[in-house]
Amino acid sequence: MASGRFLTIEADEAGQRIDNYLLRRFKHLPRSRVYNLLRRGEIRINRRRTRPIYKLVAGDEVRVPPKLDETVATVAPVPDHLMERLRRAVVFESRELLVVNKPAGVAVHGGSGLSFGVIEMLRKMRPDERFLELVHRLDRETSGCLVVARKRSTLRSLHELWRNGDVKKSCLALVSGRWQGGKVDFALRKIERSGERVVIVDPQGKPSLSFFKPLGSSGDNTLMRVEIKTGRTHQIRVHAASSGHPIVGDQRYGEVQRGEKLNSNTQGLCLHAESLEFRLPGEEQPMRFVAPPPADFQRIIDALDLSLIHISEPTRPLYI
Repeated sequence: MASGRFLTIEADEAGQRIDNYLLRRFKHLPRSRVYNLLRRGEIRINRRRTRPIYKLVAGDEVRVPPKLDETVATVAPVPDHLMERLRRAVVFESRELLVVNKPAGVAVHGGSGLSFGVIEMLRKMRPDERFLELVHRLDRETSGCLVVARKRSTLRSLHELWRNGDVKKSCLALVSGRWQGGKVDFALRKIERSGERVVIVDPQGKPSLSFFKPLGSSGDNTLMRVEIKTGRTHQIRVHAASSGHPIVGDQRYGEVQRGEKLNSNTQGLCLHAESLEFRLPGEEQPMRFVAPPPADFQRIIDALDLSLIHISEPTRPLYI
C-alpha cells in the first residue's frame, strides 16, 4: 500500500467526513466508486484503513490510488460565448469568495437533465482552484447576485449567516397590476404536481416573510423592490402571485394573459437579485454587493418610463 499519492489535510479542510472530502475533491467519481475504494482499503488515512464517517484532522495524510485522477467524466462542452458571459459577470473576487451576477436562464448547477450550471462552468474556467462551492441558490430564471465560496471555512461561515438570517437580501421584481405592496407572510410548502416541483401557500408550511416596496408603476405593471427575511424556494414568485400580482414573465406561477404584451419583449422572468449584504466573522464592516438588472429587464423598465437611478447606481456591478 506504499504506492499511490498522498494528500495532506490542511486546517481549512479539517472537520469534514472523509467520504464528503473525496466526493468534493474528485467530483468526477461516482459515489459508489468512492465507497468501494474506502471499503477495499485503497484509500487510507495515515496508512490505516478508515470508515466513511471518519472526520478529518489537520495534518492527516490521505492515500489515494495512483490513477485516481485519470478517470475523467464525460461532460457536455460549454459554449464559449456562455463561458465568456460568465467570466464578465464576476462582480467581486477575494481569497475567500466570488460574487457573480448570474445570467437569467442559466442554472446554478447541473442536474435534472442539465449538463452544467454556473458552478460547473466556474470550475472549468478555474481548473487550479481547489475549492469552489455554492453558498446559496437562485432559480434558473432569476438573474443577480450569487455567492461562491473559495474556502471551506468561508462556506461554513456563510452557511451559518444564511441560517441565522444575518444576510440582507434585496430583489427587483416587475409585477402585474397596480400594487401598493407591503408585508407578505404566507407559509409555503413544496409539493409534486404532474411530475413537477412547485410551491404552494399552506398554513402548515414553512414560515416565509417578504416585504414588497413599490418603486413606480406604469400601465398595468409595478416595479417592486423586495426584501426577503427567509429564503424559501420560489418565495418571491409565490408571494407575489398569491397576492394577486404575479411577476411578469412567470410561466409557472403567473397568469399568461396578464402582461402578455410585456412578456413578448423579455426573454424570461422579470426577477433580479439586486443586492446582498453580510458581515464575515472577524470583519468590522459589512460587505455589500450590488448588480444591475440584465439588459432585457432594463429595457422593459426604461420602456415603462421608470427611473433606476436610485436602484442600481452606479450602472455596473460593484462591491461597496
